[in-house]
Amino acid sequence: MVKVRSLPEKCLSLLIYRDLLDDPVLLAFRTALSALDRPEIAAASYSEWFSELAKRNQGWRDYLLNRILASENPLTYQLRRGEILKELMEAAKHDLRILQRFYECGSQQFYQLMKHKTAPWVDYIPNAASSLKQTQIRQIQKQLESLQDWSIALPELIEFYRRFGAGVFAEYRAFRWQDGQLNAIANPDPIQVDALVGYETQRDTLLRNTEFLLAGLPALHILLYGSRGSGKSSLVKSLLGNYENLRLIEVPKSELKALPTIVERLRDLPQKFVIFVDDLSFEEDDDAYKALKVVLEGNLTARPQNVVVYATSNRRHLIREFFDDRPRPKDADEVHHWDTVQEKLSFSDRFGLTLTFEPADQTTYLKIVHHLASQAQIELSTEDLEFRSLQWATRHNGRSGRTARQFIDFLKAELMIS
Repeated sequence: MVKVRSLPEKCLSLLIYRDLLDDPVLLAFRTALSALDRPEIAAASYSEWFSELAKRNQGWRDYLLNRILASENPLTYQLRRGEILKELMEAAKHDLRILQRFYECGSQQFYQLMKHKTAPWVDYIPNAASSLKQTQIRQIQKQLESLQDWSIALPELIEFYRRFGAGVFAEYRAFRWQDGQLNAIANPDPIQVDALVGYETQRDTLLRNTEFLLAGLPALHILLYGSRGSGKSSLVKSLLGNYENLRLIEVPKSELKALPTIVERLRDLPQKFVIFVDDLSFEEDDDAYKALKVVLEGNLTARPQNVVVYATSNRRHLIREFFDDRPRPKDADEVHHWDTVQEKLSFSDRFGLTLTFEPADQTTYLKIVHHLASQAQIELSTEDLEFRSLQWATRHNGRSGRTARQFIDFLKAELMIS
């Protein structure tokens, strides 16, 4: 058995992985060990430890390893900037030896220390995910469990950090910028690329450009312009399910002034980022477009190669313009008034690509309906399905991908309870 009474004190000597001290699961674990002579405190801390792991549906050893691999610390910071100082390497080895002792104190031993007055938890809960990252984690775990000294595996951990990053961007794939903060989205929209039909050319162009980004090649900012309900936003969101190393950051129009700050934060990270701006347009007196212009065209700071902007809009000209904006001979307000008008009209041209989504005709609409009905395993005759879907479009929001999705959702529920 691992000597556990000295573990809380040893944990305080961590040099690199000090962010783990604030983790709620590890904090409860340390507190319980420190209070073995005070049964009430130890039991309460054990309960907290148990509850936190149960909520996350993770075994103790799985959780601890994942926290180590997601840690954002001085080692991972320096990795972004090049070579790692020898002193940092030695400090990391020191920390790994301490964390190994925690790992070796498994759930069963921890339970026994509580004098069997509670219920046991588990060390492992199988993760069925088959992503490259999960495969690599399982390989690292197998290697660590075969070693008497975890510091030997530091090169493999460094390679993992280089490939998959650390911190919040290693744990989550979707984010929303709100009130000056980047908030992770634990359960992003699970829509898949193959669920979207009717606009294959636009889809393939977006996918190809995204693959350029992921390959480290020059990628263009893209404006997805067209009729409402045509699937522009869904297409962008579906990218997450297609590419493992991609991250999506949604920035609302009200927060566009923060774009340069967001981009700088992403510059040196190993992941690739799509900044997603939905339903983009600007009022006449709105100067937030200037922040977007800086990101689209750059300034004295070099544009990061791991970030692109994908924006959707129902309007071809993104800045609202009035007839009164156009200069007339009698106007004496601005000498070069046409320059202002042209800046507004040409703003959408600052995107490298514009993908146009035309309104769905009847053929396209029915194609979408049939595709969604097949995915939902709805068995109706072609005539009945088409008749009912056209009736739905007439009575509701017209022909579009969104209307087709709403029709299929309603039809599936109706058939299930009939």
